[in-house]
Amino acid sequence: MSVLVVGSVALDSVETPFGKADEVLGGSANYFSASASHQTRVQLVGVVGSDYPMEKLEPLKARGIDFAGLEQMAGESFRWRGRYRHDLNSAETLETRLGVFSHFKPKIPAQFTDAEFVFLANIDPRLQLEVLKQVKKPRLVACDTMNFWIESRRPDLLELLKHVDLITLNDGEARQLTECANLVQAARWIMDKGPRTVLIKKGEHGAFMFNKDEIFYAPAYPLESVFDPTGAGDSFAGGFMGWLARTGDLSEANMRRAVIVGSAMGSFVVEGFSITRLLEVTRADIDRRVADFHRLVSFEKALDA
Repeated sequence: MSVLVVGSVALDSVETPFGKADEVLGGSANYFSASASHQTRVQLVGVVGSDYPMEKLEPLKARGIDFAGLEQMAGESFRWRGRYRHDLNSAETLETRLGVFSHFKPKIPAQFTDAEFVFLANIDPRLQLEVLKQVKKPRLVACDTMNFWIESRRPDLLELLKHVDLITLNDGEARQLTECANLVQAARWIMDKGPRTVLIKKGEHGAFMFNKDEIFYAPAYPLESVFDPTGAGDSFAGGFMGWLARTGDLSEANMRRAVIVGSAMGSFVVEGFSITRLLEVTRADIDRRVADFHRLVSFEKALDA
């Protein structure tokens, strides 16, 4: 099966304590696709300007990502420039130039409309709702959001929640959206609005998956070197959705496996700048890291004394 992603295709310039990279591939759709393509076919919808170096997308095309939904418009491409200090959990945005992305109106190609798995990356919730009008009957629709949309487009975001099966957001965004300090309460609040599943990401502290009856927690992978945290959340989502699309299994047990696959992909991407590591890793690398996660959290139940 394939997964459809609608999101940003950008150029990033990033500085961290460990180096810098200029005009490299960025944007939620690029990170998601590079990650998900290790598990399944990916269909991408986005927009770039006439100045976008299209040749930089060739390695992604070689991974089987279908760019039929990538529109190229006259004008400047979306660019983001940021800096991380030694606290790699948050970026200092130095410059954002939306360019043609500010006029983005997603157009889903006819051959993408029957996608069974749909990921609405971090864009205006009004556009996310428009995408849902263009797809047929997906088995699973997931969305992402951010603090800007929670503050400026709250009514639209609440409407979107009625139409999605799953939402991913970080702990700060969950608290902002729900006005609940407790993440368990926040997840219950969100599920009451529509989604069956809530994924709350906590950066270097792992991720929680909530549904009606279960709570699952996956720790972050203990890495010795983190070069660039940009795109970790989208890479997590790509691994998660990619695994579900690959297996076609939406059982509770398999969604737990998907969280671990997502966590593994998120741990790979931060080992280099941009999507570099996601292009280098192999299926064997992913399998080993998933096995490492299993050892990390596995323990024997204590016997009664």
